[in-house]
Amino acid sequence: MKRRGEDETAELAALADGSLPPERRAAVEAHVAASPELAERLAEQKRALAYTRQAASEVDAPAGLRRRVEVQQPVVAVAIGIVVSRSGTSAERFHAALGPTALAPQAGGNATLTKTTSGWRIELNATGLPRLDNGRFYEAWLKNAAGVLVPIGTFNEGSNVTLWAGVKPTEFSTISVTRERADGDQTSSGEKVLVGKVETSG
Repeated sequence: MKRRGEDETAELAALADGSLPPERRAAVEAHVAASPELAERLAEQKRALAYTRQAASEVDAPAGLRRRVEVQQPVVAVAIGIVVSRSGTSAERFHAALGPTALAPQAGGNATLTKTTSGWRIELNATGLPRLDNGRFYEAWLKNAAGVLVPIGTFNEGSNVTLWAGVKPTEFSTISVTRERADGDQTSSGEKVLVGKVETSG
């Protein structure tokens, strides 16, 4: 049964890309016409194949890779189609400009928040913040309208910082950075050095 299923899948793929031998085409087409399930599977194969061909024409892939994709279409068509569709779809993304506070009047920065399957990846770049070491560090937070704070990561200096959040920036739309100490207290010190609003519209 398993072998028959594999043969059936291979023939559907070959029918979709036009490589099915003529002596089998009529029989397979009749089998598909009599089965709504097979008709849907054939349609999926054709959609995946069309998407793969379109992606190959738009993406600057090496010629060798394109040749391998064309040769291995029954297997690769679906796999490459999924990869390209994920990478080709614009990820949900927001930005925030961070301004100084009385504790750090020379500071400034910006953050980009990008949705991923793991959560929200936040790329932060800040200037005007001296490096903190020896048990002192910066901590970034997201806050909602009710004042609930969610920690999103710690760092020592503000260049090329990657933070992560498990809450939506559309709900937790205020981002701030505080100065902290490794003193066992996990709550915010309140010593804000940067603060900004996530741009969630437009």
